[in-house]
Amino acid sequence: MSESHIVVLGAGLGGTIAAYEIRAALKGKARVTVVSKGEDYWFVPSNPWVAVGWREPEALRVHLPPVMAKHGIAYTGIGARKVHPESNRIELNDNSLIDYDYLVIATGPELAYDEIAGFGPDHHTVSICETAHAVAAHAKFEELCANPRPIVVGAAQGASCFGPAYEMAMTLDTELKKRKLRDKVPMTFVTPEPYVGHLGLDGVGDTKGLLESEMRNRHIKWITNAKVTSVDDGMMHVTEVNDDGSDKKTYDLPFGWGMLMPPFRGIAAVRGVEGLSNPRGFILTGKHQRNPTYRNIFALGVCIAIPPTGPTPVPVGVPKTGFMIESMVSAIAANLKQLHNGEEPSNEATWNAICLADFGDGGVAFVAKPQIPPRNVNWSSEGKWVHLAKIGFEKYFLRKVRMGESEPFYEKLALHVLGIKKLRFDN
Repeated sequence: MSESHIVVLGAGLGGTIAAYEIRAALKGKARVTVVSKGEDYWFVPSNPWVAVGWREPEALRVHLPPVMAKHGIAYTGIGARKVHPESNRIELNDNSLIDYDYLVIATGPELAYDEIAGFGPDHHTVSICETAHAVAAHAKFEELCANPRPIVVGAAQGASCFGPAYEMAMTLDTELKKRKLRDKVPMTFVTPEPYVGHLGLDGVGDTKGLLESEMRNRHIKWITNAKVTSVDDGMMHVTEVNDDGSDKKTYDLPFGWGMLMPPFRGIAAVRGVEGLSNPRGFILTGKHQRNPTYRNIFALGVCIAIPPTGPTPVPVGVPKTGFMIESMVSAIAANLKQLHNGEEPSNEATWNAICLADFGDGGVAFVAKPQIPPRNVNWSSEGKWVHLAKIGFEKYFLRKVRMGESEPFYEKLALHVLGIKKLRFDN
């Protein structure tokens, strides 16, 4: 019997480790090809550090083709134009086609900056969603330091990734204090969350109290239940809404440096494919990470459709954290192995969350098991150890990608955090 062909679409955090783990689980039974746009993996969680000059972007890059080749995985950086699930085929950006027996979609999101007038790195605000964006944000930050003005940071309506927004605000505060400029730079945190520390998860432990206290201590004002109506050069227009969604108050916020996490949607290659994605382009999956219409397609990570934890006055999405993504990867690899053994898939992801939110001189960590409440574990803590832990995490995970390691890591990380609130990583 010839080997089947498994294509992994996307080479971010989820796609990269999925390729390694699937290859390890099905060696001899399947060949694996990764299709991505570009040839590099970037450690996106460290982008806030790039934005203030604490990391050089090259330190966060792994050139993937030689790493993949070493592990017997084919790779193309041409990128996908359209997925054609009815014919088990992907159309690439150079008009070529690639066929598959099984497809694992791990593309991450498309950044929907265009949904707000004047928003995004091509217009009037900066971004930390891509490392190249963070490099441009750092140049803008240096301009701000030479000519101090207000900062507006946070997340736009429909965003589903809030940790980096809090990290960015606190890291900016830390760096400005180091430069003796904090007193010249007022800062406002804008978010669609109904309260500070909601995080798209209805809070975890006392994230509300911890983050509100942190904001007060750092003299960061905040506006919750906020939606951005438009952005002009140096001015952000924001509307705060009541609990029933009606307008409460409008703000014109001047800024010299502005960064809001954008709303996400599915990438163009999967949007509008009936039965595969929802109206926002997120992939529809069942409990085995399998698409209900196209049974040879699996999906994981930020690109999948997950309903919100509950209604909020302004749309707030649910984050897909690394712990959750890694669990999806393991479930898919095990399910593909079962299919190749003539069995029906039975493995389910645990959908737990662990987050290390670094503030430059401290931080907040939380563990939610499961991610969506009610939970068996609902824990949060703070301290300088979080900052040190994230430094270690960056080092560990980049090594994992460079070495092609498929061993799950986040469960181990969660046990360390819950057990000793301190992390030790092997060098």
